[in-house]
Amino acid sequence: MLSGMDAINLRPPGAARLDPDQPAIASRARLAEADGMVDIDVVKGLAVALGVGLLVGIERERRKGEGPSMAAAGVRTFALIALAGAVAALLGGVGVAVAGAFTALAALASYRLGRNRDPGLTTEVAMLVVFLLGVLAMRETILAAGLGVAVALLLASKSRVHRFASTVLTEQELHDALLLAAAATIVLPLLPDRAVDPWQVLNLRKLWLLAVIVMAINAAGHVALRAFGARVGLLLAGLAGGFASSTATIASMGTQARENPRLAMACAGAGVVSNVSTVVQLAVISGALSPPLLRALWPPIIAAGAVVVVFALLAAWATRKVDAHGAPLRGRAFEPKHALLFVAIVAAVMLLSAAMLAWLGDAALEWTLGASGIADVHAAAASAAQLVAVGRIDAATAVPGIALAFAANSVVKLVLALLTGGRGYALRLLPGIAAMVVAFAVVAWLV
Repeated sequence: MLSGMDAINLRPPGAARLDPDQPAIASRARLAEADGMVDIDVVKGLAVALGVGLLVGIERERRKGEGPSMAAAGVRTFALIALAGAVAALLGGVGVAVAGAFTALAALASYRLGRNRDPGLTTEVAMLVVFLLGVLAMRETILAAGLGVAVALLLASKSRVHRFASTVLTEQELHDALLLAAAATIVLPLLPDRAVDPWQVLNLRKLWLLAVIVMAINAAGHVALRAFGARVGLLLAGLAGGFASSTATIASMGTQARENPRLAMACAGAGVVSNVSTVVQLAVISGALSPPLLRALWPPIIAAGAVVVVFALLAAWATRKVDAHGAPLRGRAFEPKHALLFVAIVAAVMLLSAAMLAWLGDAALEWTLGASGIADVHAAAASAAQLVAVGRIDAATAVPGIALAFAANSVVKLVLALLTGGRGYALRLLPGIAAMVVAFAVVAWLV
């Protein structure tokens, strides 16, 4: 039997010797050549590279103009540049370096010839990007195809992007977007991910994440108002934000209502509809940890969800004549001070809840779950579901405690609504929240 080295050294006469230092693509191509076959991966890569070049080239062809002022690069040039990148990838590192240098020089020459007509660098940068996508197509075919489509879309959306950046997006909104990005990508990773209090409930990173969520929801509501108007935009923002944090969404909508009093009813509707996430997640957590508890909870959960939907529809009907399209919105996309105040209040509530839990213990289950619900009703539900799952209590015993936690959490939401949005916003939110809690409690008691 031949050894592994002898087997490798046996090759047909005239076949190229495989160099282990060459890229994997070049090795596959030469191996396929030695076998007298065409590597299907190579064909796919070349096809994707050509497709990307044609796609971007068609978009550039439509913008290159005509006559003496016509731009240098069009559909044929971009297709050839992409193919050059793919072929260079087959040849190896030297081929990529030589072809890349030639493409860079061609882009520079194109810019020097057309800078009096168009001082921008879009076409020249696109030439380099298409070349690199051609190289990438021989290694990551799907990724190169997706990026090629993204590049073509970005180039084709020139007028829309310019209009958004210059006329739609204000300087204050740009500043707020940068501030939000810094809070999420710079400050958040630097904070310690551990509790800093005796009861192990105050985690600085999680609290800052909550502040980021509040600012993001407020910004999303601001954008939704711009895009869809008050009737639809705020309801969508409230529904989506609720799955991040219903409490944070209600606080964010309160800030929006304070800044724009004419939208107070729409903001209250968005605050109510954010509770859809509360009932949905309550069902998911209960079912995942203890199916018997879910069987006991599903009637009150459905009743509470139905009330939320009804009040959301009533809020949408009440705001049918209110529209934010074309009207300038007062205030910023979000207020950092309000977000930090909200987090401070939540931290205080969590400390109070932890202290009550330490004082009451497991002896008074209902009051313990209620105290836990002050901070998070889902935490109370998870605790109850775990007790049911291990057999310490039955489902019927856990339901009253979860109802009390549900009510305590709703009271916290109303207090935050009063602090962030004022008395008018809280009073508009009160009927929906109260009806939701009453429906949950009454159905739980009857069943």
